[in-house]
Amino acid sequence: MTIKTTTNRAIGTENNGRPNTERKALQVNLDQRRYGSFAEIGAGQEVVRWFFQVGGAAGTIAKSMSAYDMAVSDSIYGECRRYVSRQRLEDMLAHEHQLNLDRLRESRGDSTAFFAFADTVSARNYHGTNDCHGWMGIRFQAHPRDQDSQIIIHVRMLDDDNAAQQEAIGIVGVNLIFGAFFLNHEPEQLLESLLDNLNRRRIEIDMIEFSGIAFRHVDNRVMSLRLVQQGYTDAAMFSATGEVLQPAEVLYKRPVLVERGSFRPVTYVNMDMLRAAQDKFAKESGVEANQILSVAEITMKNLTANGEVDLRDFLARAETLAACGLTVLISNYFEYYRLAYYLAKHSKKKIALVMGAASVLELMDEKYYTSLEGGILESFGRLFKNDLKLYVYPLLNRATGQMTTVQNLEVESGTKKLYEYLVDRGNIEALDSFDPEHLRTFSREVLQQIQNGDPNWTKHVPAAVAEVIQRRGFFGFKKPKTPAMPSLTTTPPGVNIVLSSTK
Repeated sequence: MTIKTTTNRAIGTENNGRPNTERKALQVNLDQRRYGSFAEIGAGQEVVRWFFQVGGAAGTIAKSMSAYDMAVSDSIYGECRRYVSRQRLEDMLAHEHQLNLDRLRESRGDSTAFFAFADTVSARNYHGTNDCHGWMGIRFQAHPRDQDSQIIIHVRMLDDDNAAQQEAIGIVGVNLIFGAFFLNHEPEQLLESLLDNLNRRRIEIDMIEFSGIAFRHVDNRVMSLRLVQQGYTDAAMFSATGEVLQPAEVLYKRPVLVERGSFRPVTYVNMDMLRAAQDKFAKESGVEANQILSVAEITMKNLTANGEVDLRDFLARAETLAACGLTVLISNYFEYYRLAYYLAKHSKKKIALVMGAASVLELMDEKYYTSLEGGILESFGRLFKNDLKLYVYPLLNRATGQMTTVQNLEVESGTKKLYEYLVDRGNIEALDSFDPEHLRTFSREVLQQIQNGDPNWTKHVPAAVAEVIQRRGFFGFKKPKTPAMPSLTTTPPGVNIVLSSTK
């Protein structure tokens, strides 16, 4: 079945059965509850154009504008350091939505759910030299007189020409508005719909944040995970407080130290690795200690080790990392050289990775690089291209008491010379300020202790981590049962109770 608009265009569905862009825009226009403003900066009026062209726009659009000039933009929304930024987007949403409420709430607030859509975008310039990205969001009432709700996303446009990028921005915007109005009760479906009628070759969404009354039960860390899981981006980031972060903004001009792990659970070893590596990294030229961003990275390969993502397991890792104050990066970068490229793309400062000696042996295994024409040499050329530092934490053999370090690591003969070259060059360095007391801790054993009810596990994790695991019952921890109070009608053995009354 198709719907004919006033422009005589056929509106229906795509091959995947989902509504096409025209149908989504028309459905919004035909919903008499929705009324609001569009404010777009930087890539024309690409989103609102869809609503104008399908017909019925008068019932939806209170105002459409583009404060393209910087001075004009500042006069409306206030001064801002960067015009393609989250701050500018939030200023636009707040200003336009409040105007709608101030001007229209009294006259039609009982039957109208108001909204403000905004975007600020840097599409491809004439010379093709700019970073093609943008911020987009909607602040809206799910129902008339309802409290506000909001969705913000950050996108990267991947098309080669300006016109195609503008078209893609328009489609994403329609998807976002449609999702906010008709899928706000199913936020995961809303997220899945954002690239309807598009694909990842054209648009990347590397940040999404839900807030407000309609999304009060949404965990944005889970939504960050879903972005990577759905293939909308290869990496997503959130802070220790659970705030979703736009990676490029967080990494910009900061030296970055990354520890990859499963963190099931976070142990003293994980924290000691980061501390020892940070001590060494801070001594590098051009690295300011107070600017170092320490990141705990979990790969999707690790999260899907059992075939699919276990959300409770994911949240257990996220909560325990948060208890340690760590920023978390979820990535699809199983290969370290891909992770290094990603970090170097967003930060021009020095980058360091920290790993255990056993992980270095895996890194030196040629079987992981058969898909590259240049094999392990190509991989390591990419990994260490920008003088990346690899810090190595020692491994203790508890049976013999021997430690495996950078100096005595037994690398296979085929890659031994390459390893020695990287050590001599200073790309691979041993950590020397580690705490020997933590070398006997292995996370898999700690996990087993938790699941077996062995109380000794608490000796191997920071106190804040132990508290979270016990309080939330993470990683299979079972809270001790509270002894039942003796019944008043039951007499304990060996005790005689004499009831007497006083008249």
